[in-house]
Amino acid sequence: MIYTVECNFADPDSEAEWNLFYSLQKLPALISVSGFHTSQRFKALSNDCPDYLALHSIDNLHVLLSDEYRHNGGGNFARWQQHITDWQRNLYGGLDRAPAIDTDHYLVVSTIGPEPLIDAGLRPYPLHAVALDRHPEQSWLAMLDRPLVFGAGVHVYRPMAEQLTSSRDE
Repeated sequence: MIYTVECNFADPDSEAEWNLFYSLQKLPALISVSGFHTSQRFKALSNDCPDYLALHSIDNLHVLLSDEYRHNGGGNFARWQQHITDWQRNLYGGLDRAPAIDTDHYLVVSTIGPEPLIDAGLRPYPLHAVALDRHPEQSWLAMLDRPLVFGAGVHVYRPMAEQLTSSRDE
């Protein structure tokens, strides 16, 4: 399953420090949780969506409800919480593993259907919401080798780092 977290960060003075925390502490802590397989974080190039997106491959919803997740991965945002806005979490079925997006490629997410991705010559991967916020109900992911401009409902992201993979999956 694909676990997504989207948000904005409202304090430009501490945003760089927050990004370091997220990349160097938060993602490694998450990937250490049993049931997490991959994690990757992205920054939006589109203006009509939250600035940050994290994609995680996990086994199922029970992973997010576990004590291990609460203690090692989830909920350690206390210092940053006041600056995190537009926070949304979804759990999607449709893919077992999130695609690894190299730092010289881009992730495209469509919430309006696969057609804009297909029209751009991309291969969309369908996702359907099964838990948490469940909005949008459906999304399609694709990898892009250069940034393109799409219309409303299609968002382009650049990877902030390579995808992390659990040592259990290597």
